[in-house]
Amino acid sequence: MRLCGSIQMATLYLTEQGSVLRKTSKRLTVEKEGEVLLEVPEFKVERVLIFGNVQISTQAMAFLLDSGIETAFLSIYGRFRGRLTPMESKNIFLRIKQYEKYLDNAFRLAHSKDIVRAKLQNARTLLMRYSRNHPEVELEESKKHIEECLDKINHKETINSLMGVEGTASSVYFRAFGQLFRRELKFEGRERRPARDPINSLLSFGYTLVTNELISLTCALGFDPYIGYLHGLEYGRPSLALDLIEEFRHPIIDRFTLYLINNQILKEQDFEDKAEEGVLLLDNARKTYFLQYEKYMAREIESNISDTKKTYRELFKLQVHQFMDTIQNDSNYKPYFMSD
Repeated sequence: MRLCGSIQMATLYLTEQGSVLRKTSKRLTVEKEGEVLLEVPEFKVERVLIFGNVQISTQAMAFLLDSGIETAFLSIYGRFRGRLTPMESKNIFLRIKQYEKYLDNAFRLAHSKDIVRAKLQNARTLLMRYSRNHPEVELEESKKHIEECLDKINHKETINSLMGVEGTASSVYFRAFGQLFRRELKFEGRERRPARDPINSLLSFGYTLVTNELISLTCALGFDPYIGYLHGLEYGRPSLALDLIEEFRHPIIDRFTLYLINNQILKEQDFEDKAEEGVLLLDNARKTYFLQYEKYMAREIESNISDTKKTYRELFKLQVHQFMDTIQNDSNYKPYFMSD
């Protein structure tokens, strides 16, 4: 059980199995078997993540809905199950424009090129930043392959062919990414469902957390989270959030994973192999992850999309608002590029 974050940006992670989240007076309380485990002033909470068998009272649920506090439900191992959703935003005009833009093939292709270009550029930058500090690691060939893929983007005339370029570049990137780990844990390639090694487990877990935050932001503004442009339509897939996360995957979650492993914050003994569910973090290690994740997300950084330093969460908000302007006013979308 842990309350992570500052007063301005607090995340309540509920992981104690069999506990109950309640609302009493001006506090949220977490109880188990008659004992109060945690009390949190209501004004300190901005989002709640509930993992596994944690109950929530009707009063607490009503408070979270009325307050617009992001609330997500995940399995004990971090698989996203769903969200507590307040009444849908009244911004129907935004959704109409979103639908219209989905039917505009020229817009879909142009915007998708911007997304893929940013993702590949950030992959290249991450590798090159690492190679400057560790010249003994050979990454030049990988950099060249990614640059070749970048050059091909402008010539693609369909989303499928563009996704082919993205897939090729991602394979090259993740092979190189495995060379960046300096500890005993090894990474030989991206595996999603289920993750068969600790690095893949951390990547999937981090991507899930960020995707959930982007789903919440898009819904709050009135977007339909299931209509994306690069990822297109698929039953139950939050395609818009998956579009928006692409420019942030490598700069945030991949770097954060490197930080956790290379600094030995998480080690091999912090994981367990759950067979069909894959390799997963142990309970105490998961709490360590949450604490480090909140610290990481609260860092202020310089970026190409703001004149002042912002946290990553603030950059998420900037990008979702910018995309709203792109949809409604036909303005150009400016992706986030990791600095060299």
